[in-house]
Amino acid sequence: MELLKKWSNLYLEAGCDEVGRGCLSGPVVAAAVILDDNFKQNLVNDSKKLTIKTRFELDSYIKDNVKEYAIAELPPAFIDEHNILNSSIHAMHLALDQLKIRPELILVDGNKFHPYNFTPHQCIIKGDSKILSIAAASIIAKNYRDKLMINLHDEFPHYGWNKNMGYATKQHREALNKFGPTIHHRKSFKLIYD
Repeated sequence: MELLKKWSNLYLEAGCDEVGRGCLSGPVVAAAVILDDNFKQNLVNDSKKLTIKTRFELDSYIKDNVKEYAIAELPPAFIDEHNILNSSIHAMHLALDQLKIRPELILVDGNKFHPYNFTPHQCIIKGDSKILSIAAASIIAKNYRDKLMINLHDEFPHYGWNKNMGYATKQHREALNKFGPTIHHRKSFKLIYD
């Protein structure tokens, strides 16, 4: 299905998405993307619908062909203090802060967002499978976070972060029971299962 290039023809739009909300470890990462008028859909879609190979191949295509993009992350300590919803939204705000071009409308994947900088926003449920700029944001955020978790895996190999990216797989939960949490785990999440 062809994703919508614009939500409205009246405004300069930035699409926002985050990744890592449901993970037990690692940061939450958000991206903001402003599409160029000539941006072609190619294979850009919700990052969850793409193979890893396709997703990584699209990374440089997106970054080279959009008007602007930015990525931001917030660590587990911030998540523990402010909860995951507020942290996800704040990470999107931080990504928007980095854009040199100010969007006139912010398109957000999901159903919750805090007002940003007096800029109108529109929450779109499953926006990453409907709106091209949100899908592009989902891809670059996911690639950024995956690379980060693969690098952290070298330091903490027991948890399988190179494969589960910090999500609560059987291997990850078993390693938590055996070795306990690391500095990269979210202490406010249920980490140990009886």
